[in-house]
Amino acid sequence: MEIKEAISKAKNKEQIAFNFLLDSFWNDVYGFQLKRTQNENDAEDITIQTFSKAFDKIDTYNESFKFKTWLITISKNIHIDLVRKQKKTINNTSKDDNDNYFEIIDDSPTPEDKIITEQNLAKLLRDIKKLKPHYQEVINLRYFQELSYKEISNELHEPINNVKVKLLRAKKLLAAIITKA
Repeated sequence: MEIKEAISKAKNKEQIAFNFLLDSFWNDVYGFQLKRTQNENDAEDITIQTFSKAFDKIDTYNESFKFKTWLITISKNIHIDLVRKQKKTINNTSKDDNDNYFEIIDDSPTPEDKIITEQNLAKLLRDIKKLKPHYQEVINLRYFQELSYKEISNELHEPINNVKVKLLRAKKLLAAIITKA
């Protein structure tokens, strides 16, 4: 399958085309983010978000640009947004002209926050149980046991790209379940 053909099929929501595009461009986007973030987990997460967003917005892709360039641009923008969010957690304020200090926001949870978090976790676990068992397993391995893609691949005896696609699908299905509720 060629890239243009895959893009056309992806616009028609053919899953095999999404898999082909993911396999074809995963290393490019991941490598780009690895250089930017210097962190494998962040690079993987941003790469997954990139493909998720790209596949959701595949109809907006302009074929006068290279697909790889479009993906890299999406990836770069996601990274910029994450950096901006991180910078908001520390506010630079000045007391006097000579006395500069950083005011660090207290993110420690209140007792009410802890109860809400426990309730949200219980609801999330109920929503995860609505997924098919193989999707439940991959979400459990990645987010609760915090295994890397390679470790999950070894655990499931599946190629790493299958794990990535399965996790991407599981996250999309879970998001759909959560937004329905």
